[in-house]
Amino acid sequence: MQRINKRVLVFLIFSFSVYGFAQHSITGKVVDTNLTPIAFTKITNINNNETITSHWDGSFKLIKKGVYLFKKDGYFEKTVQLTDNQHYIISLDINPSELNEIVINASHIPKKLKKTSMAISIISKDDIEKYNNTDFAPILNRIPGVFMQSGALNTNRITIRGIGSRTPFGTSKIRAYFKDIPLTNGSGETTIEDFELASISRMEILKGSASSIYGSGLGGVIHLMPINPYLNKSSFNSEFSMGSFGLIKNSFNANYGTTKNSFRTVYSNTKSNGYRENNNYNKQTFTVTSNHFLNKRDDLTFFGSYINLKAFIPSSVDEDTFLNNPKLAAFSWKQAQGFEDFNRGVFGLSWNHEYKNNLKHITSIFTSFKQNYEPRPFNILEENTAAIGIRTRIIGNSKLFNKNTEWTLGCELFRDNNNYKTLENLYENFPLGTGSVKGNELSNFKEKRNYYNIFTEINYNLSQKTTLSIGLNLNRTAYKLEDNFPVSEVNPSQSGSFKFKTIASPKLGVSYSVSKNINLFSNISHGFSPISLQETLLPDGQINTNLKPETGWNFEIGTRGSILNNRLQFNASVYQLDMRNLLVSKRVSNDQFIGLNAGKTQHNGLEFDAHFSWLSKESITINSFVSYTLNNFTFKRFFDGLNNYSGNDLTGVPSNVLNIGIDFNTRFHFYGTINYQYVGSMPITDSNDIFSNSYNLTNLKIGYKTTLNKKLNLNAFLGINNIFDKHYASQILINASGFGANAPRYYYPGNPINYYTGINFSYTF
Repeated sequence: MQRINKRVLVFLIFSFSVYGFAQHSITGKVVDTNLTPIAFTKITNINNNETITSHWDGSFKLIKKGVYLFKKDGYFEKTVQLTDNQHYIISLDINPSELNEIVINASHIPKKLKKTSMAISIISKDDIEKYNNTDFAPILNRIPGVFMQSGALNTNRITIRGIGSRTPFGTSKIRAYFKDIPLTNGSGETTIEDFELASISRMEILKGSASSIYGSGLGGVIHLMPINPYLNKSSFNSEFSMGSFGLIKNSFNANYGTTKNSFRTVYSNTKSNGYRENNNYNKQTFTVTSNHFLNKRDDLTFFGSYINLKAFIPSSVDEDTFLNNPKLAAFSWKQAQGFEDFNRGVFGLSWNHEYKNNLKHITSIFTSFKQNYEPRPFNILEENTAAIGIRTRIIGNSKLFNKNTEWTLGCELFRDNNNYKTLENLYENFPLGTGSVKGNELSNFKEKRNYYNIFTEINYNLSQKTTLSIGLNLNRTAYKLEDNFPVSEVNPSQSGSFKFKTIASPKLGVSYSVSKNINLFSNISHGFSPISLQETLLPDGQINTNLKPETGWNFEIGTRGSILNNRLQFNASVYQLDMRNLLVSKRVSNDQFIGLNAGKTQHNGLEFDAHFSWLSKESITINSFVSYTLNNFTFKRFFDGLNNYSGNDLTGVPSNVLNIGIDFNTRFHFYGTINYQYVGSMPITDSNDIFSNSYNLTNLKIGYKTTLNKKLNLNAFLGINNIFDKHYASQILINASGFGANAPRYYYPGNPINYYTGINFSYTF
């Protein structure tokens, strides 16, 4: 009996010991606000100063419960109390003054920005909040190499290193993603300005050919990252703002989070009468994100965005109107009361699974739709687009020849169907003020567009200081057109198929650490841009199978780092991008453009930006920034019919762009920023006989932040744009043609001096 009791006692002691040990086994993962793992984070027990570091995938394991300090360069420190038997997700916020140190996910292989082998710029949430809350242009234009022209809130063109400058309307030849969801349609057109700025936590911009990971993107990629919902936190945020030209905006932001699930919704409504005639704007957005941590190895993320927009279009004007009466809309657009009215939805679900042996798998499925109604003076467009796709990739960390090797392998499949037709616009047959009136059908098409990308990238650590990056992408794009309009001698059938050959785009890059804080990088990469189906159509209705996609090689060398005890952070690069098979859109009627391969262009450029901390004290901080872009873009060989434009400057790109700014914060709750921008002249015509004037803009924003109590915060702000009331063209239409006796309409007048003001309340439950 005694022997049995001893055995029971030993068993009970052992069981309680195991139970007690299990109770104090704490696991977790350190991530940033976009759920990118943060490797080698220092985790210190406040009570005894014992320190461990997180693994390469951000994971950690602790034995003792207590209060821990999480510290990593590039992020704000965070103190968290950890208790027994839980798996924690610790999210660290980006420190905007140390962007070079943050971990980025632009190449799908998480790494510090300063150690990448490409020119990548980061726009943080703090950068977004330094400007007004309605316009992407001043935010993007702060980045060297990126230039966004904005004729109106719904009329924009983004170029990166001059790529896309020849697109007549909108943005093309660059790609954009909202997390893993493509925002670029099957024809290569991109629209990001529809999305609500308050739903974006940061933007990662890859400049130059990024095809090894993202496929067609000759100019680069804009990667929007949503504000992920916080765990273990419930909060509500409301903002109201108003400004010049009848601007009124309301937004609401709600977050609910438990230990494993979190949800965030953002709603906004923006209205404006606009500076010009026929310029009314009304947009509503609804954005939802949620994170679900199923277990230690699996998590799900859902993203959904719905946008409803009705925006009138003043269009471009001729030189006389631009100089003397810029408020006027183009006469025909005003008479027709032209506008665009659409509903757009983008939805995606991502699954993240971590295998053993330093391997994880990320898969995203997505779908989108757009229903558009757009009366123009020359016709009325009715359009319905639906898309579906999947993007999946495996990310690994292994040893090769006893050297650390990070790699990714994946693919992306995409398909969209676009049904569109045009109808007569009979506005000229009705009294002035009636607006657009539907007439007979002019065309009726169904367009099927699809592509696939197979991609891989390997980062091989040749030494402790040198990393070699090798990438390859295979892309296949195809179109199919069904012409549902009755066939006649006047209207031949345009049905047909068009397939590109498989395009291989390699990349080779190297990053070298000169010292702990300074890195050099260089890369050679290949890129391409697909041809839209409309550009392949000839006037007789046939498809031009001889057209070739634009392709280019990008050669680059640069440096990034910090000096003076991290007070000065800098990035600089010089590059040459040689583009072949230049595609020229030649206008043959009001609503018809045909594509022609016309030659080569050469893009030589220099990009530089720096951030300097003048003063960093508890009572006040003062920081400044400067960014500079020098563009030397020319037609290497360019024949348009009998015209030889070889040697001329590339159309629609400023010669140089300079941004200078100062930011400050005080312990008295006041903050502010002032930004000066200079934009050089731009060639408007391929012949270079007409240039836009250079201009400079100065914008100011000041505010007051305070904590009303432990749970309620207040932020009031006032901003003034174009303080010195400069007259300038905020967008130009290159190579515009004047129909009849009318002068060409090259210019979109920019807004004169204007203001905005608002108030923001946030409450944490």
